[in-house]
Parts: sequence; C-alpha cells; structure tokens
Amino acid sequence: MFTSDFDYNLPVKNIAQSPAEPRDSSRLMVIDKDKKILEHKRFGDILEYLKPGDLLVWNNSKVFKARLKGEIKLDQKSDNLKDRKSTNNIINLKPVEVFLLRPSENEGVWKVLAKPGKRLRLGMKIVFGPDFSAEVLFKDSDGTVLVDFNDSDVNIRAKANKYGEVPTPPYIKNMNTTQDELVEKYQTVYAKNEGSVAAPTAGFHFTPELIEKIKQKGVEFAEVTLHVGLGTFQPVKTEKLESHKMHHEWVEITDKNASLINNAKAEGRRIIAVGTTTVRTLEGVAGTIKDDQNEKRVIKPFQGDINLFIIPGFKFKVVDVLITNFHLPKSTLLMLVCAFARDREFILKCYEEAVKEDYRFFSFGDAMMIY
Repeated sequence: MFTSDFDYNLPVKNIAQSPAEPRDSSRLMVIDKDKKILEHKRFGDILEYLKPGDLLVWNNSKVFKARLKGEIKLDQKSDNLKDRKSTNNIINLKPVEVFLLRPSENEGVWKVLAKPGKRLRLGMKIVFGPDFSAEVLFKDSDGTVLVDFNDSDVNIRAKANKYGEVPTPPYIKNMNTTQDELVEKYQTVYAKNEGSVAAPTAGFHFTPELIEKIKQKGVEFAEVTLHVGLGTFQPVKTEKLESHKMHHEWVEITDKNASLINNAKAEGRRIIAVGTTTVRTLEGVAGTIKDDQNEKRVIKPFQGDINLFIIPGFKFKVVDVLITNFHLPKSTLLMLVCAFARDREFILKCYEEAVKEDYRFFSFGDAMMIY
C-alpha cells in the first residue's frame, strides 16, 4: 500500500481557522462502516448515537507553549560562525525557532525541531530568556536535535509557558487572538496532564454542558494520556507505508482506567475512543491473558512509550467506535481512520462528500463518528 493512496483534494477555504462557537455546534458526519451509509448532524446530536453503558475514552493530555523563539550565542573563538552581527565578546547569530517535542530519558535533555536547523552546531547555546537557554548536544539524521536545558523537565515546561507560544499548526493563519486566549482555544475542556505539543483535537467538540448530558444518559467515562509529539503530526515522506518510521510518544493508563476499560469489554459494552491518539494508546498497550477456556483481551496499567503505526489491515482489539476530525491528506491519522472503517475508498468518498457539503477540516474543523 502506498502513501499516495490516501491523497485527496481539499480547497483552502475548507481549512478551519478557529473553533466553532459553541464547540458542540460543529458539524458531525455519522458513519455506519458496515452498511456504508452516512448522516449529516451537529456534534450535539451525538447523544442520539450513544447508549447507556457505553464507555467513552479520551486523551487528557494538555498542550503547553512548545514553540520557542531563541537566539544563538557563541564565543568569538568558535568555528564556523556565520551571519555575524557583532564584534563584541559575544557574537549574535540570526534567530532560531525551536519546537519542543519531548523529554529524553535524561532529565533536562529534550528532542526538538529547529528552524533553520542548518545553523545549529554542536556546543551552540540557544537563549530564549534571561533564565532559559539550551546547549546543542546532537543532530539526528531524521532532522531532530537533542538539546540540554540543564534544568528539570517541570521547570522547562514552566519556562516554555512563560517565554513560548502556543504550537498551533502552520495552516492556522488567521486567528486574531492573544497567546493566553489561544491557550484556551487550542485545548480540550478536560485537559489536565501537561505534555502535548499539539492538541488531541477530536476532543475540541465537547463542552461541559454536553459532557453532563452524556453522563445523564448513562454513558461512563475513562481517560488515558498520550503526550502528542512527532509521532502524531510528522508527515509520511516515504511512498511505501512500510518504510515510514513512527516516532515514539509517551502514554499512561492508570490502574483505575484500565479496570474501567476491561470491565466494559468483558460485559460487551462499547468502547468509544475520542481521537486517534486514544485509539493508538488503547491498541498499543492491549494484550491477552490465556486461561483454560479462551483468550481474553485486556488493557494493562502502563506508563512508557509506544510507536504504533495503524494502517489498513490492522486488527483492532479494543475500540468499537471512533470520534475523530477530518485529517490531512496522506497523513498517518487518515490511514488509521481508513483502517478502522475497513474501507479506504469508502472513507475517501466520505471526505469528498464532506468537501461537497462544506465541512470544516483539520484541528479546528468538524468531526466524524464511525461505528
């Protein structure tokens, strides 16, 4: 299977530049993957498709200000100096933008993207604020850079929130809002575990009022954490899918939430995943326990990395229903949706219908529910 098999045409006007107000007024395409039919609804209508006993699982990760604008500073004795602006003891090079991806195993050392990365040399110091800087340790062949902040990861996120910017995607260009306002808009209402550099956007459509109505219907809730990083939003650069390297992302499922999920599966109740990050978390940690009679699928409490790449042909063990947004062409997210629906051509036709019906696409766009 090829990356080009997941391409489609999208007019620029269909790329949402701001969230719907109120959030649950966004549109919802409801898809029956077995009957191959779809309906056009509003997200608030999702109550019609939920059943008492359903378990709705979402990703509670919270976005922080992961985009940093810095300046490289070097001693005059350093080699390979370019773009010099000064002849003082400190030489100021042109600015560099750093996008925090994730912490490494060593406290204070982070994997980042840098723009322009070609300016960086090992040993360079990037300054983001009077008390916030990093040293370049390593440049990887995949374009990522390892930097050392010489600080705790907790302090690094706190300083990033002080000096940085909300990491909205590059296709969002027209938001006339402050950084503080953007922090609220580019966040789910249930976010609590800080660590994502991009929002789990399928959850944008939920409001506190809608959540309360869902609870009143007898639907239960569970949560997982996947800190969104390069694995989620990195474009596929290879034509053959098997050549794409999925980057690791950090996930956590607690004892309590693992029990909620396992009990629902054992009782035959539906597991409804909010977003592709939730799907990859659940399917990425799913295992089996064998007894004398049969095999039982289980979710075990887990804390660590996963890099699950879901493409058509994948056998889903946990998720029964998927709530998601409309994704970029040729993205790993669209591939996952096609895999869940078990029909790539049908999903691409649904996307064509969404364009025809003027749905809004991508992070701040409309949603689909596949069951």
